[in-house]
Amino acid sequence: MSMAEEEKEKCLGDGSSSSPPSTTIANHTLTKVLGFAFLGGFCAYLVFSASGGSFFPSDPSDDGDVDGGCNFFAGSWISNPSGPAYTNASCKYIDPPNDCMTNGRPDREYLYWRWKPQSCDLPRANAEKFLNAMRNKAWGLVGDSIFRNQLNSWLCLLSQVEEATDIYHDEDYQSRTWYFPSYNFTLALLWAPFLLKAEVSRDASRNYDIKLHLDALESTWTNQYSNFDYIIISGGQWFLKTTMYLENNTIVGCHNCPEKDVKDLGFDYAYRKALQLSFNFIIESDHKPLVLFRTWLADHFEYGEWYSGGVCNRTEPYKAGEFNGDATDNMMWRLEVEEFKKAAAIGSKNRTRLKLFDTYHLSLLRPDGHPGPYRKLHPDLSKKPQNDCLHWCLPGPVDTWNDLATVIALNEEDSRSSSMK
Repeated sequence: MSMAEEEKEKCLGDGSSSSPPSTTIANHTLTKVLGFAFLGGFCAYLVFSASGGSFFPSDPSDDGDVDGGCNFFAGSWISNPSGPAYTNASCKYIDPPNDCMTNGRPDREYLYWRWKPQSCDLPRANAEKFLNAMRNKAWGLVGDSIFRNQLNSWLCLLSQVEEATDIYHDEDYQSRTWYFPSYNFTLALLWAPFLLKAEVSRDASRNYDIKLHLDALESTWTNQYSNFDYIIISGGQWFLKTTMYLENNTIVGCHNCPEKDVKDLGFDYAYRKALQLSFNFIIESDHKPLVLFRTWLADHFEYGEWYSGGVCNRTEPYKAGEFNGDATDNMMWRLEVEEFKKAAAIGSKNRTRLKLFDTYHLSLLRPDGHPGPYRKLHPDLSKKPQNDCLHWCLPGPVDTWNDLATVIALNEEDSRSSSMK
């Protein structure tokens, strides 16, 4: 593995609000696939055979939420002249690296699209209706900085009815809890980028040293699991980092450690372990919230990597079939769907409530929705600043995730009310 490929592993940030948003190691060239040697023939076979002969998936999983026969996650982006539900001027919850308009992004076309499922319409989130339905309830978002992106979007939407109070944050502002007093409604971000227990440190050069326990979940979320009525959970791009893997506190392998006398198990091995352990915990727990498993988020770097001039300068969505992701992203998505199906089948026998929140496909079609170079106020483009092609501008495509979560939650509450009559 070349020095450049090793450097790719350092690109993801630590998720703290005071740090620049993380970017990802992936791009959409053959170089990325070749860069991960273990993917080789196995990955090609896995993706090709699972897709029934088509190398890349062109449609979301058919296990997405269905309401009256409608899969909310299968559809396309269509023009939306009415624009976003909020702006950077009307919302104070936007982190500076996601405030693309304030930071000088010149185009506005990315604001005027909405997601249209194939066989139904997706209503825009009704903040008042949602807050009334969530009275005396709590949501937990378990994962990495992408969930902070989503949580801030949600705060922007809901603050049109009532502003939230920040009632908790850890030292690094990674885990945070917001409270809507009039509704006794809580919205929390639980920092667990691996879902598993991880020992993460940085050396003097800011390089990560990560030890991941494949047999233990991160207590940040498991200790609070019983506090929530709704949970969205997801793994993410942290699994692509150089990492040592442990079981029973003993090193059993790694990802990307050629200088060590340790077997390279690959990041897909660790990710599968993380999902299996997480789903087992959810299934075996006596507490039965509605758990939405959010699928993989691909980046949109083009013409290079994050460290070599990669950019995301498109100004409109991809059309169907124009871009279907790369081999690594598709492999991770298929792995997720496979493990979700296993868990859902087992969980259905003991009242476990699991839904696939399959945002992979709809997010894949939005290369225009990222900050790009506009992570900071009026960047000097002549100096080719580092682009963020993973996180989302606010407002932006991530608002649709909350439209989807809202309609799923409202349908869930309606279903409960009907069953009690």
